Amino acid sequence: MGFFGKLFGTQQEEETIMTQPNIGIILGSTREGRVSPQVGAWVKELADKRGDANYTIIDIADYKLPLLGEGDAPGAAAWSEIISKQDGFVFIVQEYNHSITGALKNALDYLREEWNNKAAGIVSYGSVGGARAAEHLRGILGELSVADVRVHPALSLFTDFENYTEFKPAEVQANSVNEMLDQVIPWATALKTIRQ
Repeated sequence: MGFFGKLFGTQQEEETIMTQPNIGIILGSTREGRVSPQVGAWVKELADKRGDANYTIIDIADYKLPLLGEGDAPGAAAWSEIISKQDGFVFIVQEYNHSITGALKNALDYLREEWNNKAAGIVSYGSVGGARAAEHLRGILGELSVADVRVHPALSLFTDFENYTEFKPAEVQANSVNEMLDQVIPWATALKTIRQ
């Protein structure tokens, strides 16, 4: 491989990157002091090591979406564009009063076709691993024609966080994330064929 091959990568490497699915890691909380950025960064670090997709962190806080139907939403077009580009998702979900955050529900409701016929995994956290939030999210995703996978990393505020604020996951959690992605990637790839 010559100088330009080393600089730009081979054509085969470039084609692989272009054909790999795009997976958005969606941070589902917008509140001050949230820990979802720590969890999302950890998931992305694990995912990037796999080399099987193009992973992007998507922070709903960046889009400043007002409640649906309340006033102008200058971030709505950019929100639609970023979600449209994805073939699948990993939702970082925190449990609020036995459900998902209002901000995540609002962000999901802003779009329709952009979600359709894509795959998703869920990484949740809370006092019982965020299990109740994940179950609520599954129902919403079904209505949006998003196929969510079975494997579900559930992080405990008591064992995977220090003082409930500093993310320190147990070793077993990394295996769970990889097992989830083992399901998300083939589903995302397969569903892409019916959207073309």
